[in-house]
Amino acid sequence: MKICHVVGARPNFMKAAPLIAEMGRFPDRFEQILIHTGQHYDNNLSEIFLNELELPRPHEFLNTGSGTHAEQTARILAAFEPVILKHRPDWVVVVGDVNSTLACALVCSKTGIPVAHVEAGLRSGDRTMPEEINRLLTDQIADLLFTPSDDADVNLLREGIPASKIHLVGNIMIDSLVKALPLASRRPALKELGLEAGRYVLVTLHRPSSVDDLELLQKILSALAQIAQTQTVVFPVHPRTRKAIAQLNAPALPAGLKMTEPLGYLDFLALMKSAGVVLTDSGGIQEETTYLDIPCLTLRDNTERPITLRLGTNQLVPRTAEAILRAVEEQLARPKRRAALPPFWDGRTAQRIVQVMRAV
Repeated sequence: MKICHVVGARPNFMKAAPLIAEMGRFPDRFEQILIHTGQHYDNNLSEIFLNELELPRPHEFLNTGSGTHAEQTARILAAFEPVILKHRPDWVVVVGDVNSTLACALVCSKTGIPVAHVEAGLRSGDRTMPEEINRLLTDQIADLLFTPSDDADVNLLREGIPASKIHLVGNIMIDSLVKALPLASRRPALKELGLEAGRYVLVTLHRPSSVDDLELLQKILSALAQIAQTQTVVFPVHPRTRKAIAQLNAPALPAGLKMTEPLGYLDFLALMKSAGVVLTDSGGIQEETTYLDIPCLTLRDNTERPITLRLGTNQLVPRTAEAILRAVEEQLARPKRRAALPPFWDGRTAQRIVQVMRAV
């Protein structure tokens, strides 16, 4: 069975790597092709992840680059079609909810190639999010839908997806996390930044809704500066975010706010697992902090991972300085308690996917 895996942006690498490795255990059953669309192309967002996750070198690199959502999606559509017609796989596996996910699934639907969607069924209910549109449309196209949690199954059934296509397999990002934790524990990231475990706040911001609105970004930075008066704040800055910050007339930032270049997966994981609190607008980090039992404050109005809210490991926080400060203070003062993990968030999701794929 010839399987084509599609990756494009940083979160895709963590989701594809365990599945590629597990299929690699059955060379008599699977021939694998890796296609990198080039949606993320910066070394800190792409190359280092390929290396740290032990992914094979891509067979095809489409070099589609950045641009508006329409421009990027159109370039991926045009570049992916001749490549997939050349290889003619039995299945194309797409992961997550980025533009590459939808564009490649759409090409497959028009060329008669079956699509498997890993991390299907997640919904925020907010159709102003480009990722929500990508999720909705990819799931309508896909022939196999691998879900991370039971709420995703409910979403798909409500949208008319036949139950026969849906397979609850668990969270594949946790597979990568479990494998990487021993390596991350040996990374010198904390020592290099002068950090003490449990005594710093880790921040990530990259969504256009957070960083393209300069007035909103200014409020978030103001909150971080105030937090940094009493707590060390570590902020690996995404290229999009750095560009936006450069447009602000920001005052000098306090010494307690450590702004770094984007980090590789292992270094970031080393920081995340020892943080007191994580502030983010990311989706995957909400899941990783749940597994690590680190309090997560999500600077968004909604989340496609509501299971993390139910478990109490994650909290949505309005993007105002006052709300952010209050939420951080409350989390740091709250006694630690171990939350229960959702079913199948156990590091064996790739095994369950492969069991299904071997039977199709």
